[in-house]
Amino acid sequence: MKKLELKIAFSEFENETELTQPEQELLQKARQSCNLAYAPYSNFYVGAALLLENGVIISGNNQENVAYPSGICAERVAIYYAGAQYPEVAIKTIAITCKSKSFHLSEPLSPCGSCRQALSEYEMRHKTKIKVILMGETGKIRVMESIADLLPFMFKAEELKKTN
Repeated sequence: MKKLELKIAFSEFENETELTQPEQELLQKARQSCNLAYAPYSNFYVGAALLLENGVIISGNNQENVAYPSGICAERVAIYYAGAQYPEVAIKTIAITCKSKSFHLSEPLSPCGSCRQALSEYEMRHKTKIKVILMGETGKIRVMESIADLLPFMFKAEELKKTN
């Protein structure tokens, strides 16, 4: 048996003024989208904003449904819209922010497993890394250079294509 160690790289910033201007603008778009989320059951609001290679910014927010789990996360709303409207254009960066009516979020939260896998599909599809920017309501910001930093053992399509 061999015991291995996995290290995940990310940058942490004290506030958004340490980000580049385009990253600040993307985070602001995610915040605006967060405020428009439909979350009457959980009171937990998430906003995402994507920057595509062609310069287009696409926003998404979580959409809940009384017939749980029929809702969908903000990240997948945005990336699926991008895939439907701009199928050949790669995603460069995604900014994600969240807030709650029940408690204050001063730490960044990570996307759920389904969203991580969906983002990884787009990295593999376009053969380019997607930068991930995470922020709560206030506080620190975490930046990963690739979804692989959040999902190191991602399920890859090429594994499905292998034949014996």
